[in-house]
Amino acid sequence: MVEEQVILVNENNEQIGLMPKLEAHEKAVLHRAFSVFVFNDANELMLQQRAHHKYHSPGLWTNTCCSHQRDGESNIEAGKRRLQEEMGFVTQLEESISFIYKAPFDNGLTEHEYDHILIGRYNDAPIINVEEVEDWKWMPLEAVKKEIESQPELYTAWFKIIFDKFYLHINITQDASNR
Repeated sequence: MVEEQVILVNENNEQIGLMPKLEAHEKAVLHRAFSVFVFNDANELMLQQRAHHKYHSPGLWTNTCCSHQRDGESNIEAGKRRLQEEMGFVTQLEESISFIYKAPFDNGLTEHEYDHILIGRYNDAPIINVEEVEDWKWMPLEAVKKEIESQPELYTAWFKIIFDKFYLHINITQDASNR
Protein backbone atom coordinates (compact mmCIF):
# COMPACT_ATOMS: atom_id res chain seq x y z
CA MET A 1 0.00 0.00 0.00
CA VAL A 2 1.34 3.43 -0.95
CA GLU A 3 1.50 5.90 1.93
CA GLU A 4 -0.84 8.85 1.68
CA GLN A 5 0.85 12.06 0.49
CA VAL A 6 0.09 15.47 1.95
CA ILE A 7 0.30 18.75 0.05
CA LEU A 8 3.10 20.95 1.32
CA VAL A 9 2.25 24.65 1.23
CA ASN A 10 3.80 27.98 2.12
CA GLU A 11 2.13 30.52 4.41
CA ASN A 12 0.05 31.77 1.46
CA ASN A 13 -1.41 28.27 0.93
CA GLU A 14 0.54 27.89 -2.35
CA GLN A 15 1.49 24.28 -3.10
CA ILE A 16 5.25 23.72 -2.93
CA GLY A 17 5.43 19.93 -3.03
CA LEU A 18 4.19 16.58 -1.74
CA MET A 19 5.44 14.45 1.15
CA PRO A 20 4.37 11.20 2.81
CA LYS A 21 1.95 12.03 5.64
CA LEU A 22 3.98 10.47 8.45
CA GLU A 23 7.18 12.17 7.31
CA ALA A 24 5.42 15.56 7.23
CA HIS A 25 4.25 15.00 10.81
CA GLU A 26 7.72 13.84 11.91
CA LYS A 27 9.39 16.90 10.36
CA ALA A 28 6.62 19.38 11.33
CA VAL A 29 6.37 20.63 7.74
CA LEU A 30 3.48 22.98 6.90
CA HIS A 31 0.85 21.13 4.86
CA ARG A 32 -2.76 21.53 3.78
CA ALA A 33 -5.58 20.03 5.86
CA PHE A 34 -9.29 20.45 6.47
CA SER A 35 -11.68 20.16 9.41
CA VAL A 36 -15.37 19.44 8.81
CA PHE A 37 -18.04 20.73 11.21
CA VAL A 38 -21.50 19.25 10.63
CA PHE A 39 -24.51 20.70 12.45
CA ASN A 40 -28.09 19.46 12.73
CA ASP A 41 -31.25 21.59 12.63
CA ALA A 42 -31.01 22.06 16.42
CA ASN A 43 -27.57 23.68 15.85
CA GLU A 44 -25.80 20.82 17.59
CA LEU A 45 -22.34 19.87 16.36
CA MET A 46 -21.65 16.25 15.42
CA LEU A 47 -18.51 15.22 17.29
CA GLN A 48 -16.50 12.08 16.75
CA GLN A 49 -14.28 10.21 19.16
CA ARG A 50 -11.14 9.09 17.35
CA ALA A 51 -10.52 5.34 17.28
CA HIS A 52 -8.28 4.13 20.11
CA HIS A 53 -5.70 2.65 17.72
CA LYS A 54 -5.03 5.93 15.79
CA TYR A 55 -1.34 6.88 15.77
CA HIS A 56 -2.00 10.26 17.37
CA SER A 57 -4.80 11.65 19.54
CA PRO A 58 -6.42 8.21 20.02
CA GLY A 59 -9.72 8.19 21.89
CA LEU A 60 -10.02 11.99 21.92
CA TRP A 61 -13.14 13.90 20.87
CA THR A 62 -12.96 16.22 17.90
CA ASN A 63 -14.97 17.82 15.09
CA THR A 64 -17.05 15.69 12.70
CA CYS A 65 -14.06 14.67 10.61
CA CYS A 66 -10.74 15.97 9.37
CA SER A 67 -7.90 14.91 7.13
CA HIS A 68 -5.68 16.05 4.29
CA GLN A 69 -6.53 16.98 0.72
CA ARG A 70 -5.04 14.83 -2.01
CA ASP A 71 -3.07 16.35 -4.86
CA GLY A 72 -5.55 17.97 -7.26
CA GLU A 73 -8.50 17.59 -4.88
CA SER A 74 -10.50 20.65 -3.78
CA ASN A 75 -11.25 21.31 -0.12
CA ILE A 76 -14.93 20.45 -0.67
CA GLU A 77 -14.14 17.23 -2.58
CA ALA A 78 -11.74 16.18 0.17
CA GLY A 79 -14.25 16.98 2.92
CA LYS A 80 -16.99 14.96 1.22
CA ARG A 81 -14.63 12.03 0.59
CA ARG A 82 -13.53 11.92 4.22
CA LEU A 83 -17.07 12.34 5.59
CA GLN A 84 -18.05 9.24 3.61
CA GLU A 85 -14.94 7.30 4.68
CA GLU A 86 -15.18 8.13 8.39
CA MET A 87 -18.84 8.87 9.11
CA GLY A 88 -20.67 7.02 6.33
CA PHE A 89 -22.56 9.96 4.82
CA VAL A 90 -22.08 12.93 2.52
CA THR A 91 -23.70 16.35 2.74
CA GLN A 92 -23.22 19.75 1.14
CA LEU A 93 -20.22 21.60 2.55
CA GLU A 94 -19.27 25.27 2.47
CA GLU A 95 -15.82 26.71 2.96
CA SER A 96 -15.55 28.95 5.98
CA ILE A 97 -12.24 30.23 7.36
CA SER A 98 -8.69 28.91 7.20
CA PHE A 99 -5.72 29.31 9.52
CA ILE A 100 -2.26 27.94 10.29
CA TYR A 101 -1.56 26.07 13.49
CA LYS A 102 1.24 23.99 14.97
CA ALA A 103 0.64 21.38 17.67
CA PRO A 104 3.30 18.94 18.92
CA PHE A 105 2.22 15.56 20.32
CA ASP A 106 3.70 13.36 23.05
CA ASN A 107 4.73 10.74 20.47
CA GLY A 108 7.19 13.11 18.75
CA LEU A 109 4.89 13.99 15.84
CA THR A 110 3.73 17.53 15.10
CA GLU A 111 0.69 18.81 13.25
CA HIS A 112 1.70 21.93 11.32
CA GLU A 113 -1.25 22.61 9.11
CA TYR A 114 -2.91 25.18 6.92
CA ASP A 115 -6.38 24.10 8.02
CA HIS A 116 -9.55 24.86 6.05
CA ILE A 117 -12.81 24.83 8.02
CA LEU A 118 -15.76 23.30 6.14
CA ILE A 119 -19.33 23.61 7.44
CA GLY A 120 -22.24 21.30 6.63
CA ARG A 121 -25.72 20.33 7.81
CA TYR A 122 -27.10 16.84 8.43
CA ASN A 123 -29.79 15.43 10.72
CA ASP A 124 -29.44 11.65 10.64
CA ALA A 125 -27.17 9.29 12.54
CA PRO A 126 -23.85 8.51 10.86
CA ILE A 127 -22.72 4.99 9.99
CA ILE A 128 -19.26 5.22 11.55
CA ASN A 129 -16.21 3.43 10.21
CA VAL A 130 -14.86 1.70 13.34
CA GLU A 131 -11.34 1.73 11.87
CA GLU A 132 -11.44 5.53 12.15
CA VAL A 133 -14.12 6.42 14.72
CA GLU A 134 -14.80 5.00 18.18
CA ASP A 135 -18.04 6.89 18.88
CA TRP A 136 -20.01 10.01 17.99
CA LYS A 137 -22.53 12.44 19.55
CA TRP A 138 -24.40 15.69 18.96
CA MET A 139 -23.56 18.61 21.28
CA PRO A 140 -24.59 22.28 21.37
CA LEU A 141 -21.61 24.59 20.72
CA GLU A 142 -21.92 26.23 24.13
CA ALA A 143 -21.77 22.82 25.86
CA VAL A 144 -18.68 21.87 23.83
CA LYS A 145 -17.02 25.17 24.76
CA LYS A 146 -17.72 24.60 28.47
CA GLU A 147 -16.47 21.02 28.38
CA ILE A 148 -13.25 22.06 26.61
CA GLU A 149 -12.69 24.61 29.38
CA SER A 150 -13.36 22.09 32.18
CA GLN A 151 -11.87 18.93 30.59
CA PRO A 152 -9.46 19.93 27.81
CA GLU A 153 -7.71 16.55 27.95
CA LEU A 154 -10.78 14.96 26.30
CA TYR A 155 -10.30 16.88 23.02
CA THR A 156 -7.80 16.99 20.15
CA ALA A 157 -5.25 19.81 19.96
CA TRP A 158 -6.59 21.22 16.67
CA PHE A 159 -10.18 21.19 17.88
CA LYS A 160 -9.23 23.15 21.02
CA ILE A 161 -7.32 25.66 18.86
CA ILE A 162 -10.30 26.08 16.53
CA PHE A 163 -12.64 26.61 19.45
CA ASP A 164 -10.29 29.02 21.20
CA LYS A 165 -9.70 31.17 18.13
CA PHE A 166 -12.81 30.71 16.02
CA TYR A 167 -15.71 29.85 18.31
CA LEU A 168 -17.43 33.16 17.64
CA HIS A 169 -16.96 32.82 13.87
CA ILE A 170 -18.36 29.27 13.83
CA ASN A 171 -21.25 30.37 16.05
CA ILE A 172 -21.98 33.38 13.79
CA THR A 173 -21.83 31.09 10.73
CA GLN A 174 -24.41 28.84 12.34
CA ASP A 175 -26.67 31.77 13.26
CA ALA A 176 -26.52 33.09 9.69
CA SER A 177 -27.34 29.69 8.15
CA ASN A 178 -30.53 29.48 10.20
CA ARG A 179 -32.06 32.65 8.83
